[in-house]
Amino acid sequence: MFLVLERKMRTHQVFPLPLLLVIASVASENASTSRGCGLDLLPQYVSLCDLDAIWGIVVEAVAGAGALITLLLMLILLVRLPFIKDKERKRPVCLHFLFLLGTLGLFGLTFAFIIQMDETICSIRRFLWGVLFALCFSCLLSQAWRVRRLVRQGTSPASWQLVSLALCLMLVQVIIATEWLVLTVLRDTKPACAYEPMDFVMALIYDMVLLTITLAQSLFTLCGKFKRWKVNGVFILVTTFLSALIWVVWMTMYLFGNSLIKQGDAWSDPTLAITLAASGWVFVIFHAIPEIHYTLLPPLQENPPNYFDTSQPRMRETAFDEEMHLPRAYMENKAFSMDEHNAALRSAVGFSNGSLEQRSSSLGKKPSSLGNRPSAPFRSNVYQPTEMAVVLNGGTEVAVHPRSLESFGAF
Repeated sequence: MFLVLERKMRTHQVFPLPLLLVIASVASENASTSRGCGLDLLPQYVSLCDLDAIWGIVVEAVAGAGALITLLLMLILLVRLPFIKDKERKRPVCLHFLFLLGTLGLFGLTFAFIIQMDETICSIRRFLWGVLFALCFSCLLSQAWRVRRLVRQGTSPASWQLVSLALCLMLVQVIIATEWLVLTVLRDTKPACAYEPMDFVMALIYDMVLLTITLAQSLFTLCGKFKRWKVNGVFILVTTFLSALIWVVWMTMYLFGNSLIKQGDAWSDPTLAITLAASGWVFVIFHAIPEIHYTLLPPLQENPPNYFDTSQPRMRETAFDEEMHLPRAYMENKAFSMDEHNAALRSAVGFSNGSLEQRSSSLGKKPSSLGNRPSAPFRSNVYQPTEMAVVLNGGTEVAVHPRSLESFGAF
């Protein structure tokens, strides 16, 4: 009995040993992995989740948000494409898609500088960096050419011309990057990651030339008689200027700054990753969003009504005399009828000469009893006798004061 109990106690003491070994092995694996990463994650992708290297997580979040915004802009432009009626705004739509595609590539390339290097990753870095920037700068140069034509002439080049120009300019950088990889990797049999920072920068000289030409071309978009297109030129100018500042900063840090602060290769990848994310956001905020917003605006009225143009039909055809309800003969011969009636009235009562005030005072009667009140109103300013009035007055003109006419009209 005691032997059986002793054997059971020994078995219970031996059983926890394997479990303790498993727990110890798991603890050792957790100690070897980075904080914030899972157990099954490859060491190559540790920088994507390592909480000790916080720069990778921050740049990853910024690049991911930029990629989502770029995809959303492409979707909006694709959905609203059938509703764009203005032909001048519809022509650069393909160029906008091409520019957004290059910007999306910049955000995606940022992740290649966060993860650890190998032969494939280094080849992707060396080839796509210059090509993607050449695509974006070529689209900006085509846009500057388009806006310059719009500002000066009011018409832009065709859509296929803009896209062809951008693709041809990008093709030059594709040739340069391919030749660099072939000469260094295939011919000299060097590793793809074995390159100097100066070699990397020298392979991007063509991108710098494109950026400089685009910046100079954007200045000419501010001169022209069609002012409503100058806003597009301002956005191109701001985008290229900020991009030039970013390139000056990252090249200074990449070539000289990291060595001066004794960081060397440790800060090379963060410098390039931050440059990609910052450039992508500059392209989105200062060019893509304003251009797409301006493209989707409702078209302006092509032929606004000109109210000062006499060739257009009048809005009202009603005659003025019909509105006033006055006889046409009275309106045309108002002065003649007034003078004729006045002269006939004076001749009928025997006043051929002299003033009306003197005759009325000698008779001792009021002027109102001499005749009927005239039916037409008298002019109170200037009396101008006509030929009929002169004949009825005996060939002499009667000088009548305006106040006497007013008093006579009171009869």
